[in-house]
Amino acid sequence: MLVLTPHPTTRSTPVERIEVEVGRPFEGTLKLSYTVSGDVAAIRLPPECKPGRADELWRHTCFEAFVRNGDAEGYVELNLTTSMQWAAYRFSGYRADMTPANIEPPWVMEGLLAPELELRVEIDLGRMARPDLPADDWRLGLAVVIEDIDGGLSYWALAHPPGKPDFHHPDSFAFTLPPPEPA
Repeated sequence: MLVLTPHPTTRSTPVERIEVEVGRPFEGTLKLSYTVSGDVAAIRLPPECKPGRADELWRHTCFEAFVRNGDAEGYVELNLTTSMQWAAYRFSGYRADMTPANIEPPWVMEGLLAPELELRVEIDLGRMARPDLPADDWRLGLAVVIEDIDGGLSYWALAHPPGKPDFHHPDSFAFTLPPPEPA
């Protein structure tokens, strides 16, 4: 279980703890389970809507994963919400050449509330048109943006580089996920 921490500039938040369980059950598959503990009733969640791709999800409560192959410069950004909206983007380097990643459902995705906020997702990254993520070790940056009911934002991550919150920074890719064991 990995524990995310709030950015050092965070003043107050209804969240006490965020944990992420990470797995790679198959070669191209990423499995994530986020658990948010605290006063979850004070977290502003996105309204229910039709599941599907949507942009700018990171402006509100959003669960994020950044995935790159080893020490490669290019990476994929995933934005996920409890409303079942999601986004996936490809970058050639640090915030460079952002394009939508060709990742399509089916995904396994569910959001749960009570007594904790949970988001579970299984994503087949191997279905991308130009797979940048072969069977090598993956480097992950894990993050969550929390919006409280008063509109305040807090930024949680596995690692925070110096300065303002920046989940794209190379230092944020703080966890190595090895390939799955051969069957």
